[in-house]
Amino acid sequence: MLACFPHRTLTWCVHPVAFDISGLTVHWYGILLATGFMVGMWTAGRRGMKIGLSPEDISNLMLWIFIGGIAGAKLLYVANHWNGEEPLKDLILQRSGMVFHGALFGTAIAVWLFTRKTKMPLWATLDTLAPSFALGHAFGRIGCFMTGCCYGRVCDLPWAVQFPQSHSTHPSHVHPTQLYESLLNLALYGTLAWLFRNRKFNGQIFASYLIGYALLRFGMEFLRADGRGHLWFGELTSGQGISIILIIGGVMIWRFLSDREKLSMEAPE
Repeated sequence: MLACFPHRTLTWCVHPVAFDISGLTVHWYGILLATGFMVGMWTAGRRGMKIGLSPEDISNLMLWIFIGGIAGAKLLYVANHWNGEEPLKDLILQRSGMVFHGALFGTAIAVWLFTRKTKMPLWATLDTLAPSFALGHAFGRIGCFMTGCCYGRVCDLPWAVQFPQSHSTHPSHVHPTQLYESLLNLALYGTLAWLFRNRKFNGQIFASYLIGYALLRFGMEFLRADGRGHLWFGELTSGQGISIILIIGGVMIWRFLSDREKLSMEAPE
């Protein structure tokens, strides 16, 4: 399967397979997913040390995040797409069958469990990680583009792309929504990294991430045309429904932690 960029008389193509070694096929999706995870955790580690978090604790947290993220991403994908007829094994083993919202929930649970175990400050830890969620996601979406999943609606824009084999129902050119979201996540990372240096209370960056990413994803759903899973109320895609929940959750976290910070500052010594 090739994804091609037609541009005047030239065509650039990408392929889901990076290379083969003695019969072992290595895909771009896996490479970029791993790269995003490592770059994200490296930046989170540097950020955490600046506010006094233990480098050893942050390093140990990586395994918990990896397991929680993968498990959550796969479970939500299965919940969204299983129709009761297709074997669960096929959905579970599908290479690109993961949902980022599930990865976010799984990661949050993993961080909560780890911070309880190690007595790390929960909200400061989440603030440290939040910008890196966006950075890692930017790499992951490029992996989606190389694989051909998460594609957009048909369009005739100059930068439209075509996925001949994986998009048999959409022979025309489509929005490269994977690249849109990758660029938007990079912008979100930059914004959150700046905000982290100017935060007013613990939890502010994590709440900002939930709101920022949810708005980004809600809008992006209007341009996507791949299998979106079960609709909510017959109108909203799964991604839009969960985005609304994240916005509400982000606002509630912001207000609760902001009010708590104000009360602690006003309390008599």
